[in-house]
Amino acid sequence: ALKLRAGDKHCLVARSKCYLKLGDTENSLKDAEASLQNDKTFSKGLYQKAETLYTMGDFEFALVFYHRGYRLRPELQKFRLGIEKSQEAIVNCIGSPSSVKLENKEDLCFISRQAESKKASQKLQIKLTKDQKWTRKQEPGRNPKTERQLLGELYADKAYLEKLLKDEDLMESSTKQGIKVVDLVLSGISYLDTRSEFWQQQKPIYARVRERKLRQQRWIRDKKRKPAEVARYIVKSMEDIDMLLTGGSPEESCKKAERVLQTIQGWSDDEVPNKNELIGNLHSCIGNAQLEMGQTEAALQSHKMDLEFARQNDLPDAVSRALDNIGRVYARIGKFQQAIDTWEEKIPMAKSSLEKTWLFHEIGRCYLELNKAAAAQNYGEKSLQSADEEGDVEWQLHATVLVAQAHVKLKDYRSAIMNFEKALEKAKLIHNEAAQKAIIIALGDVSKSFIEELNERREE
Repeated sequence: ALKLRAGDKHCLVARSKCYLKLGDTENSLKDAEASLQNDKTFSKGLYQKAETLYTMGDFEFALVFYHRGYRLRPELQKFRLGIEKSQEAIVNCIGSPSSVKLENKEDLCFISRQAESKKASQKLQIKLTKDQKWTRKQEPGRNPKTERQLLGELYADKAYLEKLLKDEDLMESSTKQGIKVVDLVLSGISYLDTRSEFWQQQKPIYARVRERKLRQQRWIRDKKRKPAEVARYIVKSMEDIDMLLTGGSPEESCKKAERVLQTIQGWSDDEVPNKNELIGNLHSCIGNAQLEMGQTEAALQSHKMDLEFARQNDLPDAVSRALDNIGRVYARIGKFQQAIDTWEEKIPMAKSSLEKTWLFHEIGRCYLELNKAAAAQNYGEKSLQSADEEGDVEWQLHATVLVAQAHVKLKDYRSAIMNFEKALEKAKLIHNEAAQKAIIIALGDVSKSFIEELNERREE
């Protein structure tokens, strides 16, 4: 909530922006006009009023205030952009000047034309004259790429309806209610055309492209950026990269990280004091995304670059992170000994019991894959000890299962049964039904092996 001080025009503009974000154009316009009450040359107030009018669809009046602001502050690009997008929106509504003939009074009523356009867009059905039959009126074609941008997912629907028009037999047929199919198809296309025109007016493609170019030019031009600006960009970018990866979009996460990496590499060390650390972190993010996409060789190279940057710049935490990730890639591709060597190098860098729990467990799992059961048991017990120190029941479960499986490999069935029973209790404690089922099956198999061993001993 904004508390307004008497006559505070800056605060009025701020509240107007809030109202506009909420879609409350009426209150937004009131506050914008109030900010201009005592100072008609207040540029921020002029711009806010113009933006509100533009959002309301009053493009002509918005153009007036964009021009006023531009005359006062010609160095501000936002007013020039406002003029361009308003002019384009007006042309989209009534056509280009050369196409408008002022022959009667109706052509001069451009204000009522907007209301008529709005009313027409709400109608889904269109009426056809007899001589039109099912031939669609030819209109100037819009660039398919532009139309695809405007309609988004609806573009495929329009393409499908236009394809149906070519089927003459279908167009001559009628529905059970007696409505001609051609009427339905053309009404659908008409509706999509009005939607396309509406979005073109609300946010013209030209304005979108220009805004993007202006943003890029500002980044290139303003080589000396404020520390706070740089920090905000970095924090926001890293959050987006992580969110895309955890949200199941590794490809987008990878592309974003690569773009940010390219940007950061073009900045000076003065602008980004921790530049090398940040570059290493971005290589790590790219490697994680590549691993999720199944690009294991590329992921391995990315994590090795992270490790190289970390060692060159004496960053122990980054070294630990890189070793962690390199071990994961090796384990994923079945190079278990390389994974063990990498993770064992990381052990002295582990800072918490929970980190050691995971590390010991993964090393033990690799030893189990290599049929080195004694080493697997040793690391399983270390993992269990760290999990007990941390008090983490879930990792106690994983470590106990690993120890039990190692005992099975060693044919120490009695110890295996005992550990599986402990693991079953842990699984029940955290309500992990899948683990419970798997442990029960394993217990059954071990029990059979134990009974067979006992029978063999008796026979001997």
